[in-house]
Amino acid sequence: MNVLILGSGGREHALALKVKESPKCNKLFISPGNGGTINCFENVSLSTNEDLLKFCKKEQIALVIVGPEKYLVDGTVDFLRSMGVTVFGPGKDASEIEANKLFAKKLMGQHNVPTGNYKEFSVTSSKADILHYLNQQKYPIVVKANGLAAGKGVAICNNIYEALDAVLLNFEERAFGEASNKILIEEFLIGEEASLFVISDGEDFFCLPIAKDHKRIGDNDTGKNTGGMGAYAPAFIVSDDLLKIIEDTIIKPTLYGLKQLGTPFIGCLFCGLILTKDGPKVIEFNARFGDPETQAVMNVIEGDFLELLFSAAKGVINKNAVSYNGGVSVCVITASKGYPDNYETNFEISGLDKIDESTAKVYHAGTVLKGGKLFTNGGRVLGVTSFVKEKNFDEAIKYAYQAVSKISYDNIYYRTDIGKKR
Repeated sequence: MNVLILGSGGREHALALKVKESPKCNKLFISPGNGGTINCFENVSLSTNEDLLKFCKKEQIALVIVGPEKYLVDGTVDFLRSMGVTVFGPGKDASEIEANKLFAKKLMGQHNVPTGNYKEFSVTSSKADILHYLNQQKYPIVVKANGLAAGKGVAICNNIYEALDAVLLNFEERAFGEASNKILIEEFLIGEEASLFVISDGEDFFCLPIAKDHKRIGDNDTGKNTGGMGAYAPAFIVSDDLLKIIEDTIIKPTLYGLKQLGTPFIGCLFCGLILTKDGPKVIEFNARFGDPETQAVMNVIEGDFLELLFSAAKGVINKNAVSYNGGVSVCVITASKGYPDNYETNFEISGLDKIDESTAKVYHAGTVLKGGKLFTNGGRVLGVTSFVKEKNFDEAIKYAYQAVSKISYDNIYYRTDIGKKR
């Protein structure tokens, strides 16, 4: 079958390489792709829904796989499905579970899904009410923009002054645009975090191996939140027994709740979890694969990944299509210095040809190919990802950083502790 993947990041590069392993995959296209995908697949520029539809018909696309949230919340999935195109990804209404944190919180409340306590405020809320509420809280607390903020709309505040700054960032500075119209002030949950990808056909589901993300920009989890500075998989902190609890208390009621609303979730439900002393709780839901967790997870599964996604999109998921392969993987993001704030791009990248491909893969995120040379083109540039066939994280970490050491470009930045705290 011919497949089209929508997106331009490391997540899409990783998905594409795994999909291409399927014996069912004939041609694979990526729109718009990046400087790395252009060497492996065919990058295509499709700017409108109508362009997408024409391309799907012309190339006889059997499956469209959606990477970033933009295509979900903009209604692209709904449009293509209405025209008879098979799509792996939830429709706009089901994607509210990511695009609208208050929607997700209320859904969880209605179906007894464990999550943190919170209070909602809007840009028109009384400043006195907000101050009064903040004065009553135990710190740290979390301030979240309600809408989509590219993974950067969350502030962990250690005192009331930091909390007030976070509120002002949303309501006065409008740092995240419309996403800042409402905020959630939420209790800070204590425990180990984990990322779970749930592949769902709208009713049944299959869980991929658990991953662990590193959101903060600095070593030892310091500094600002980012889109993710690295990840590893599997995260063995989640046992089989604990996964069963997560399925029963979080996944099943959430999928049931969405179906009851008339918006069954077909796609990848990303569950951002925290393992508290009171049991697993939800930090957030996303409506698509996470980045950079995808880069690590794709290396620890075997089987026909395309069959898994295609069967889910068709409404009858084949849960035997893939399985855990017994290994471990570590992904280190190399970024542009200054990310997640201001940074420069257009620096030539060198050294990729020196990497031992038997121990590490390089997934491209913010890159562009110009005149046969590769240049930086974003905040997060590369996802340098190792794989070891045994459960040996020390080896996987070593191989990942050996590969990173071969890469060079001006203003390169990366964390040095990915995978070391397990």
